[in-house]
Amino acid sequence: EFCSSLAGIMLLEVFLVLGTVIIYFLLSKKKEETLPFKEGWWGKGQKPDTEEDTSVRPFKVETTEEELSDLFRRLNQARFIEPLENSCFHYGTNTVYLRKVVSYWKNQFNWKKQVEVLNKYPQFKTKIQGIDIHFVHVKPPHLPEGRSAKPLLMVHGWPGSFYEFYKIIPLLTNPASHGLSDEHIFEVICPSIPGYGFSEAPHKKGFNSVSAASVFYELMLRLGFNEFYTQGGDWGWLICTNLAQIAPNRVKGLHLNLVSVTNMGFTHLLSILLGCYLPRLFGFQDEDVRRMFPFLKKGLYRILLESGYAHIQATKPDTVGCGLNDSPVGLAAYILEKFSTWTDVEFQNLEDGGLERKFNLDDLLTNIMIYWVSGCIVSSMRFYKENLQKGIGTQKHERLTVQVPTGIASFPNEVMHTPQAWAQKKYTKIVSFHFMPRGGHFAALEEPELLAEDILQFVAKVEKEQLWRKK
Repeated sequence: EFCSSLAGIMLLEVFLVLGTVIIYFLLSKKKEETLPFKEGWWGKGQKPDTEEDTSVRPFKVETTEEELSDLFRRLNQARFIEPLENSCFHYGTNTVYLRKVVSYWKNQFNWKKQVEVLNKYPQFKTKIQGIDIHFVHVKPPHLPEGRSAKPLLMVHGWPGSFYEFYKIIPLLTNPASHGLSDEHIFEVICPSIPGYGFSEAPHKKGFNSVSAASVFYELMLRLGFNEFYTQGGDWGWLICTNLAQIAPNRVKGLHLNLVSVTNMGFTHLLSILLGCYLPRLFGFQDEDVRRMFPFLKKGLYRILLESGYAHIQATKPDTVGCGLNDSPVGLAAYILEKFSTWTDVEFQNLEDGGLERKFNLDDLLTNIMIYWVSGCIVSSMRFYKENLQKGIGTQKHERLTVQVPTGIASFPNEVMHTPQAWAQKKYTKIVSFHFMPRGGHFAALEEPELLAEDILQFVAKVEKEQLWRKK
């Protein structure tokens, strides 16, 4: 019944779109081209004439007593509101539960201990295109004789941070001691996106995913990596995709735990209309059908319900950002809601948002503290405006395909599902596409073993068949 009502609603649009699409296909020829490297300068004021300092400096997370006493003063003075009765997480973060989080934050959470956890991996900063870039760089503790580590760039998203990768790093740099195949061993580089965590925020307008990809490309070359693998979810998906488009001869493989296709063609629309009747015709597996239909409920309504934050951040990030930057409790409420719903949409029906079913409060608060102590919430939100203000489907990178071997780990509780049939129009060399057994949006933090195994098997395939040489 959902399918038939949907067919009625969308039939008109299909006819309207049909003409446009036919013209578009006649006019556009598929040609392999790369994305231009974006040479920017994002520092304050005028770009100086002097050469940029390219040194790589060690970095440690440090906070002062003043910062902490200021935080506790604000937590103590928080003004809470009463939630509606039985509202669970349907109106956003439930404030009964939020009180518990704040109480834990004040009385049990040990930030100094978490700073030690953050500093257990080597961290660095280096200036690229006028701004300081922060990154974690972990080499394998021991390499078997005659073996070399494969460089892997891992990129986080919003409202996450480099800390999302702390549980998966040991599985990739030392797989054997965690019961994983050590056929391939990695050295892992996790940068903070500029404007996130301890990377300096751009001071100029226009810093988008292509800018970030260009900065990270420069970072990898500066660290001496001529060839490397990349992995990302959330914004990391787009940044790593853009990097593969900029430097297809450097990126040996691209592994993603989120894929989104922004250029929707006529067949996409048709598959939304008819996919639940004729899945095979559109290349859908049974699991695709289960995750996507009824499309009104699982597609359209879910996008409308869950994308309010993106609309705000893509239009007026600084306005709401002012409040979040001034209130740690407001910041926590805003970020925790995403860690609830994006981990499992059903968690909205629980008064505690299911947050401690998959995460612990120490990890959640550490991520929030990275936003708080660096004061980066506003600059992190601006990334939405820089990427979306020109409209979806208008950028060159959205029209270009990806020629690099690609592995996709498709987690069942991801906010939006993209079937392989859609993904392969964009990613022309999908080497592995796996429906993961469990997990949601924050895969590296929630299911590090599952994600590590998928990365390892993907790289094994690419290496065995030397797929990057066939680009």
